[in-house]
Amino acid sequence: MPADAAPDSAPPPTEARDPEIVTFGCRLNSYESEVMRTHARNAGLEDVVIVNTCAVTSEAERQARQTIRKLRRERPGARIVVTGCAAQIDPKRFAAMPEVDQVIGNQEKLQAESWGLPPTEKVLVNDIMSVKETAGHLIGGFEDRARAFVQVQQGCDHRCTFCIIPFGRGPSRSVPIGAVVEQVQALVRAGYNEVVLSGVDITSYGPDLPGAPTLGQMVRRLLACVPELPRLRLSSLDCIEMDEDLWRLIEQEPRLMPHLHLSLQAGDDMILKRMKRRHSRADAVAFCERVRRLRPDAVFGADFIAGFPTETEEMFANTLKMVEDCGLTWLHVFPFSPRPGTPAARMPQIDGGVRKERAARLRAVGAQAEARTLASLVGRTASVLIEKDDLGRTEHFAEIRLGVTLPPGSVVRATITGVADGALTGTLL
Repeated sequence: MPADAAPDSAPPPTEARDPEIVTFGCRLNSYESEVMRTHARNAGLEDVVIVNTCAVTSEAERQARQTIRKLRRERPGARIVVTGCAAQIDPKRFAAMPEVDQVIGNQEKLQAESWGLPPTEKVLVNDIMSVKETAGHLIGGFEDRARAFVQVQQGCDHRCTFCIIPFGRGPSRSVPIGAVVEQVQALVRAGYNEVVLSGVDITSYGPDLPGAPTLGQMVRRLLACVPELPRLRLSSLDCIEMDEDLWRLIEQEPRLMPHLHLSLQAGDDMILKRMKRRHSRADAVAFCERVRRLRPDAVFGADFIAGFPTETEEMFANTLKMVEDCGLTWLHVFPFSPRPGTPAARMPQIDGGVRKERAARLRAVGAQAEARTLASLVGRTASVLIEKDDLGRTEHFAEIRLGVTLPPGSVVRATITGVADGALTGTLL
């Protein structure tokens, strides 16, 4: 009852509400949320809230549960459906929450029929490790009009000791090239000028498909079939899995943006070994050097975990030095969070305060590298994808403010004039 309503007044009529999606975690989850939004709308669902969870850390799960409780207080009459990696891995825990009406697995959430059925079963979750194929899902548009994400790969066959995601996503499987092309063509027709190819481990693309195409072969075919696509980005890459076609595209294809995000995690060989990563420190450095030889203006982002079990100060110093040795610009830094069910959670742990302190030091080094990169761009011209109002991103994924409001998703040319508040400034050409 509204606070200003009389105690005996009748409740106001409720209006039907479109499905609401609350998304945690990665870009792949963002893509899948749009798939679910379409399925829920087509099924005629109203007043439903879908919570698409993440399981990468225990903190991510805690935030999801907190959000679910808050949603129930705010939407007492809504149907709350929980899905995503955390729900896939531990469906009973979410089903036990009184606020939750239904739990749907990662495979089921992408199937239209899951949303057209009455919720007779509270838990609709299968064995994700038994899934062998990943279908392409056609999406007409995204809530964020700036750029679109396209799923090209799903799942992971690796077993990094800190990661639970393979048990939420299942084995690695690829979307056929034709389905990827069809999706991108539809998005370009809908007005999108930038597409991001996403997956759990996209450099493992292809061996499960007929002819075993590589990621580079798929990207080359995609760009040939959709010549009107101005900008293409790749999500997180594994530097040890690059194929020769992808190397040639980095060198020769201007529509492939000169910004590559790497899953590095650490810069010390012993820690990388204990993480069960497949690359060494030297592999990462050699990768960045080769990219810069082929594409001198390339910039790199990277994921790092600070305070992994057994990490000494000397080992952490090797990670700090990776920022300079690889010439990294955009850092995503996480203090290690032990994830129950992973081998790393059973290893000798670093003090939580030390983990946070190392993460802060690594972020500070990253901020210095970012500032140097932004300063180096001043005076250049840039192609800018507008995200909102006057804010956009250059080819190098640097934020830039142009001082004039423009339609989201439009691409404009600008001169970079300076740096203010951590972002570039510029003027339209």
